[in-house]
Amino acid sequence: MHPSPGSPRHRFVEAVDRADDQVELARAALLVACEEYPQLPVEPYLARLDELAEMVRDRLDNETAPLVVLQELLQTLFVRVGLQGNRASYYDPRNSFLNDVLDRKRGIPLTLGILTLEVGWRLGLPLAGVNFPGHFLVRFEGEGLRLLVDPFDGGRTLFEDEAQSLLDRAYGGMVRVRPEFLRTARRRDMLVRLLTNLKGIYLNVQDAPRALAAVERILVIHPMAQSEIRDRGTLLARMGRTEEAIEQLEWYLGTAPDASDAERIQALVDELRGPR
Repeated sequence: MHPSPGSPRHRFVEAVDRADDQVELARAALLVACEEYPQLPVEPYLARLDELAEMVRDRLDNETAPLVVLQELLQTLFVRVGLQGNRASYYDPRNSFLNDVLDRKRGIPLTLGILTLEVGWRLGLPLAGVNFPGHFLVRFEGEGLRLLVDPFDGGRTLFEDEAQSLLDRAYGGMVRVRPEFLRTARRRDMLVRLLTNLKGIYLNVQDAPRALAAVERILVIHPMAQSEIRDRGTLLARMGRTEEAIEQLEWYLGTAPDASDAERIQALVDELRGPR
């Protein structure tokens, strides 16, 4: 089923159907929120990012040294504006909607990181996202200096060799940093992470329609993602859309016959088909 022209889903498809470096990350993230808030005006929120960049410029007094600009950016976002990690209600879905994060000044590492990236890019800073396990980070890549920024911890900066401390906090010393943990995140991958967060939240509260909406937008970015097609099938089954569910689940079984859950998925298909 193709989304109707002008709908939030259609606009999201248009936003991500381009080369990765041409994806407007904040716009696409706001279009994710538009499915929850259909009347959400995207342009005023993008203008607020421009205004945040101007706030930083106004305090720089023509200073252009990247490290100084970075320090002023972090001071503006996390002290003057007061963005902070929402530790009290981490799994509130509003933490994943960029408009809510700007309005409420509360978010999760990923959405606070997207704001840091977008305002920093407007200032010409060499910033990149890092899909660190369990804790999104922002990397500053200056000449001869690489720093990590933790947007969930008030914009705290650390060197890459200090990243182990973040893993220790999350996994109690059971996981060691590997090079792939610090790879630069593509913009589309950040959007997948955002949608995966929402999917998990909605699955936990058994909100199948919203979880399905998240899965379907992940499939816009990665159309052949086997696990997402499987999850689309199981969610469709929960919603009583039996024929569609069978189609998705049989595709999954056909492409991943040796999957660890193949037997369980086959049993679900048989149940959906009913007695023969």
